[in-house]
Amino acid sequence: MTLSSTEPQGDARERLLARLLDAFDGTLPSPDVSLREVAARADTSHALLRYHFGSLPGVLAAMLKAQRTRDNEALFETARDSTFDEFVVAIWRTYTRPEQLSRVRGFFHVAGLAAYRPEDFRELVDSLDDLTKMLASLAEREGRSAREALTMATVAVAAIRGLLLQEVLTPEGHSEDAVALILRMSKG
Repeated sequence: MTLSSTEPQGDARERLLARLLDAFDGTLPSPDVSLREVAARADTSHALLRYHFGSLPGVLAAMLKAQRTRDNEALFETARDSTFDEFVVAIWRTYTRPEQLSRVRGFFHVAGLAAYRPEDFRELVDSLDDLTKMLASLAEREGRSAREALTMATVAVAAIRGLLLQEVLTPEGHSEDAVALILRMSKG
């Protein structure tokens, strides 16, 4: 991959990110692979990846944020005509599809790294409340106060993330039942 030295860095980074996303076709590289292996799959150099993303966790975080942004755009279209409960179910179904497993695992890997060094993952950390905001707006649309709507949304997203972690660690769990319980709790 040849990049012009006169192009703005953001453009080169975005093109490189697009190349990574294409190379991994909607999944994330395993944290067990090297930056060189990721570069080889994307037909680029590990030096360019290091320059633009810093490290393998930086690559994972950038790819994850881009993938989550795409997912959220599709989910937000769904939200326009959804109730709070319908949107919770849509979020759950989006992230529990089998093809999402590597991304869900990647999310928890990167979130774990961000817990120790949030400043290194600021862009991803700042994007984590997108679904909460959308859920809160749906709850408000259904007549909840702003404070109650935000609380409901925060708890729903936290529960979904906890259930997703459970799905990754112990897939034989009963998470569908737990999602139904979240929805019943939102009625109380």
